[in-house]
Amino acid sequence: MTAQIFTDWAQTHQIRIEKTLDHTLPAADLAPQQLHSAMRYSALGGGKRVRALLCYAAADLCNTELAVADAAASAVELIHAYSLVHDDMPCMDDDDLRRGKPSCHKQYDDATALLVGDALQSLAFECLAHPNLCKNASLQLQMLAILAQASGSLGMAGGQAIDLASVGKPLNQTELEAMHCLKTGALIQAAVLLGAVSGSVTQINALKVYAQNIGLAFQVVDDILDVEADSQTLGKTAGKDANSNKPTYVTILGLATAKMHAQQLYNNAIAAIAPFGDQALRLRELADYITQRRF
Repeated sequence: MTAQIFTDWAQTHQIRIEKTLDHTLPAADLAPQQLHSAMRYSALGGGKRVRALLCYAAADLCNTELAVADAAASAVELIHAYSLVHDDMPCMDDDDLRRGKPSCHKQYDDATALLVGDALQSLAFECLAHPNLCKNASLQLQMLAILAQASGSLGMAGGQAIDLASVGKPLNQTELEAMHCLKTGALIQAAVLLGAVSGSVTQINALKVYAQNIGLAFQVVDDILDVEADSQTLGKTAGKDANSNKPTYVTILGLATAKMHAQQLYNNAIAAIAPFGDQALRLRELADYITQRRF
């Protein structure tokens, strides 16, 4: 029964963010049509919306207004979509498949994909910059700063740069985790903190610890699935990182130890939000989902 309640909650919010993004993105028939069509192709109708769900769950805990949560969830999903478009390009990870369909640059072309990423990133900040989004203007500025840092050279973009520079290099676990704290963890942490923008200092500090651990767990599980799942199940090319000679948790730790590490990160995340009891139920369930997912 509890599992069904979570499933219903997740589906309700997945539908909500899909509708919000559909409304936020420019219409496909609005000039320039190809760019707008490609933006919608890349941002709609795919993925589990884990970042948006984390944002909504943190908002539930911290009593953040729903309109603010919608804007925050939209912003992190748009940043995530832009990062996937750019990551898949030939100059980056060079992948032809994303979310079970051709990558943006394969469906359209390289130039369009580059512009799609640029435009989605700009639109993400536009979501948070909307006039009167927050009654407290300083909170709105704080949200913009959180997203900017998570997206830039000290966050996701920096992590991608380290990732590209690490191909074929023997990283240790500490170096690998430092990279993924930026590449994957920064945006996941931003999703939680944006949802928690109305929270108390105690709540926000605990949620930072939760998000740091669950962000790393997300990547460890991704590396495990890259070994254990096939391309159809994943919706992207299975085994791509190993074939590209990229360091992963599985190549560094081995499969069994990587699974143990994911469990420890999960335990750390759950411990961080334990003081909030049932108020943090959705966050606990999302931690379960992230670490136990099989797509």
